[in-house]
Amino acid sequence: MPRPTRETSIDAIIRETADRVVERISAAIARQVGELVQDGIQREMAAGRAGRPARSSRRRVEITRWVADARARRVPNFVIEATGLDTKKKIVARFGENAAFEKGKPLPRARA
Repeated sequence: MPRPTRETSIDAIIRETADRVVERISAAIARQVGELVQDGIQREMAAGRAGRPARSSRRRVEITRWVADARARRVPNFVIEATGLDTKKKIVARFGENAAFEKGKPLPRARA
């Protein structure tokens, strides 16, 4: 009668043990997560905030100086009004990289 290979029996033992451990741990994790969710819901209800938590909005500050650089995301309205150009690419093409615009001051010199 051939003997089963040792690797197969060790693999089977490890697999069975791991399955049993996973079953016990997953039940404990599910129970813990359920308790945490329930605690969070109770805290939200006690605070009187059902649903989404309130977001603090950033204060709107009027921009008075803007530099056209690679990191710039939006062109302020005063630059659009002063130049007549509405995109960063157009402004950089005309005035060059790092051209500084200030509200109430003349435009920087255009590139040649």
